[in-house]
Amino acid sequence: MKPMLLRLVCLIGLGMVLHTQAVVAQGLSAAQSYPDRPVRIVVGYSPGGLPDTIARILAQKLSERWKNQVVVENKPGANGNIGADFVAKAAPDGYTLLMTDNSTTAINPFLYSKLPFDPDRDLVPVSMVARAPLFLAVHSSVPAGTFQELVALVKAKPGAFSYGSSGIGSTHHLCMEFLKSALGLDITHVPYKGTGQSVPAVVAGQVPMVISGLPSLMAYAKDGRVKLLAANSLKRTSFAPDIPTISETVPGFDFAPTFGFFVPRATPREIIARISAEAAEAVKLADVSTRMINVGIEPVGTTSEEYAASLKADAERYSRAVKISGAKAE
Repeated sequence: MKPMLLRLVCLIGLGMVLHTQAVVAQGLSAAQSYPDRPVRIVVGYSPGGLPDTIARILAQKLSERWKNQVVVENKPGANGNIGADFVAKAAPDGYTLLMTDNSTTAINPFLYSKLPFDPDRDLVPVSMVARAPLFLAVHSSVPAGTFQELVALVKAKPGAFSYGSSGIGSTHHLCMEFLKSALGLDITHVPYKGTGQSVPAVVAGQVPMVISGLPSLMAYAKDGRVKLLAANSLKRTSFAPDIPTISETVPGFDFAPTFGFFVPRATPREIIARISAEAAEAVKLADVSTRMINVGIEPVGTTSEEYAASLKADAERYSRAVKISGAKAE
């Protein structure tokens, strides 16, 4: 190589190294000063649901820790897609976060023929902060005191029982359809518009069983109007340790909804790492974890990489459930 050309190549290489160092330094500086203005947490669901509850608990704690305002903004619609799309197209600076459940990446891509964004390409998982198992409950008149007794009862009377869910394509629906397939059960699906309708329906005896979150069922379980037979998590929960899991009968069964933060794809890695660490630490604080557990939510707290791996496993499981159910969103 001629001396002039060699010198040019060396200068180009040096320039690239200096540029890379400058970018890294800039990212570290941004992470160290983050946040220096209010942070917005977008929730793709209506106020009062689990994603909203978790977002508001963490917004309060992160505001205290960051000495900056953290606000929650609800953008409901299309099973969380409207809020997710908004964040996917937001400035990638760490000041617009998405709080959502695993349906955004593990259900919706298989449920909708077309999405306005690509969950894998446009959003980065930051930290799984919580898990909230669903519980299979039956009306007090159903002659079954355990999950195994319910299965035997349904098998003895195929087609005689129905279950209520929060709607077609919901975690509740897909979980039950997967369960039906795994155990060969003939149970009719009755979709409702959310747990605000499905839980009162089972309490009133309009459907014999429902699967829902513990907060919406606990009061009715305490006064004996419904019986809680099983949780849809892999392991028993700390706040309901006496209730067995479906996985104790169907090994590996795990359809417990998970919740976490996402940011737009081009957000600097240093800022993602900062948010991830802060969120994971916040949910493990005594006051935060107690508030969550009291409303049927398990605090978790993971790294970005751990959350991504969990979502990948969820997607594989839910894609099978969507296929089994035949569900499609318009």
